Amino acid sequence: MTDKNCKFCYRKNGFKKQNNAKKIDDVKLVVFDMDGVLADTYSSWKYVHDYFNTTNEKSVDAYLKGEIDDMEFIRRDAALWKEDGKTIKIGKLAEILSDIPLMNGAKECIEQLKQKKIKTAIVSAGLNILAERVGKELGIDYIYSNGIETDDEGFLTGKGIIGVKLNAKDETVKNLANRLNIDSKNIVAVGNSCFDVPMFEVAGFGVAFNPDDDCIRKYADVVIDEKNLELVNSVL
Repeated sequence: MTDKNCKFCYRKNGFKKQNNAKKIDDVKLVVFDMDGVLADTYSSWKYVHDYFNTTNEKSVDAYLKGEIDDMEFIRRDAALWKEDGKTIKIGKLAEILSDIPLMNGAKECIEQLKQKKIKTAIVSAGLNILAERVGKELGIDYIYSNGIETDDEGFLTGKGIIGVKLNAKDETVKNLANRLNIDSKNIVAVGNSCFDVPMFEVAGFGVAFNPDDDCIRKYADVVIDEKNLELVNSVL
């Protein structure tokens, strides 16, 4: 297997897992990243950039260096998305993202969790238009993601809607756990990159699914390399 270095790794120090169990008992909540996990795309933001033949790598670098915050990150992204030199409408964004398919095995995975009465959540810094569609199609209980505000005519204003901070997904997971009165030991987090490691820190069990980098492998309790989300159920 070829090593996958984390191109945009922001983590300077790791954390120690309290245990390295291969199974977790009494699962009450499973939180999923969306891009590359529930949805078969590397990044919903990058997917849109690819459509317009633009890139946000400079913004990613500035964000990870702490030079810009999540709101400015989103503003810069949205500013690049033009059609005939004009700002696009939210409908165009939805149209672009409509081509992104669900991950192989996603429906089966969620159906089996529902049969076990386990709550599910999306915790993603990806675009809310995609998150809402994926959540609706799969029947996800809770959805947290990011978006862009629009004006009265539906044009993107560039102002961000922050539901999840890219480098602080643990905050969202902790808030949801408190809301549901669920102990961290009863939570499973499923992610595919170093940005999902903070979720592992506040969950009782971390699953690295089809990892994009070796960073997340180091902190996961279990690694699933096969691109089949149904396999998550086999480790719970």
